[in-house]
Amino acid sequence: MGKKEINKYFTLLSLYLAQSIPMSFFSTVIPVIMRMENYSLESIGYLQLIKLPWIVKFLWAPIVDRTSHSSKRYRRWILSSELFYAAIIVSIGFFDLQTDFSTIIILMVIAFTASATQDIATDAFAILVLKEKERSIGNSMQSAGSFIGTLVGSGVLLIIYHYRGWMPLLHCLGVFVLISLIPVMFFKNHSKKEIDKSRKNISPLEFVYFFKQKRIGGHILLLFLFYAGIIGILTMIKPYLVDLGYEVKRIGFISGIFGTACGALMTIPAGIFIRKKGVLRSVWVFPVLNVMVAVYFIFLTYTNHQLYLIYIGVALLWSAYAMSSVFVYTLGMQVVRKGREGTDFTIQIVVTHLSSLVIAILSGKIADTIDYRGLFAIELGIGLLILILLPFLFRKEFYNTEERCPVIEAGAEFPDKTIN
Repeated sequence: MGKKEINKYFTLLSLYLAQSIPMSFFSTVIPVIMRMENYSLESIGYLQLIKLPWIVKFLWAPIVDRTSHSSKRYRRWILSSELFYAAIIVSIGFFDLQTDFSTIIILMVIAFTASATQDIATDAFAILVLKEKERSIGNSMQSAGSFIGTLVGSGVLLIIYHYRGWMPLLHCLGVFVLISLIPVMFFKNHSKKEIDKSRKNISPLEFVYFFKQKRIGGHILLLFLFYAGIIGILTMIKPYLVDLGYEVKRIGFISGIFGTACGALMTIPAGIFIRKKGVLRSVWVFPVLNVMVAVYFIFLTYTNHQLYLIYIGVALLWSAYAMSSVFVYTLGMQVVRKGREGTDFTIQIVVTHLSSLVIAILSGKIADTIDYRGLFAIELGIGLLILILLPFLFRKEFYNTEERCPVIEAGAEFPDKTIN
């Protein structure tokens, strides 16, 4: 691996860390505190709505693409979005979590909007600077950044919050975001692709044209279902541990540190595996792993929940989710149109976020109604459904055909897509 490749991977890792650590902290601390204050699981599930900007970010993704004629232009979007993101994070620290809850929620939505914009630009930046053979490892960096961010945000920071409090931690988070921008500020290995012409026809309705591609339906449904068999378990794992009697510090270590560390470690093997075997050959592996996770958690409900069994389940859960993420990101990069990298990749990831949001919200209601065992059983059923549908949804000809091209204005340019 050359110096230029390492520079690319490190830059991408730092960018995904910058957005994921604060987001993970907001998504983790508040649900745990709410459960300790006896909020219902259904209410905790509804809290996931703060992530709504990540669901609708496809609406402004064409603006980012249209105004970005090179990887350098995407870098400008990244820097401006992250500076605003850091400012909002610092401002949240001046409000009290108990008395200013509504204000904090509003600021969190604004912060998530800034991070969603950064994510659009970062994904397009990655597609442009990574060569085809580098994408699986590049997506490992994306997933690793996300899971390391979760490790720090939901594990380390939750413990620090327990000891140091709200304001100092939020101010440190803002500073961290700024430090994480240093690698991209000095990044020099930009793509030299000429892509100005293809961006002149970008429409605000570009996401509509994306869905007009031939045979796109199966691909979209595959993305929508891919995580569905484990997201409910992932969403409810911390409330589950609370109800089993674990303290906040122990939960922070088991799920926030140990679990996400397992996930982060498995992203690199997943990327190497996909690079060697190819997307077409590895598509079956990850849904099978997700089914195994659901089976294990059903088994867990019939035990006395010995600590070592909890650790095994958490390790399996986060590892399966991390490896699935690498696969989904790599697959998504294969289905982007030239000049619309940010828009098309964003649409595909939004589909997975939308699925995750729906499952996360429903998981609280289901667990409240039929208990955790019922939730795990439903997740198993969804996982098995994915395996049954996989031969119909993942069609080799879609990913290899030269005919896959959307109905869009004349003059737009699209690359041929093949999977190595």
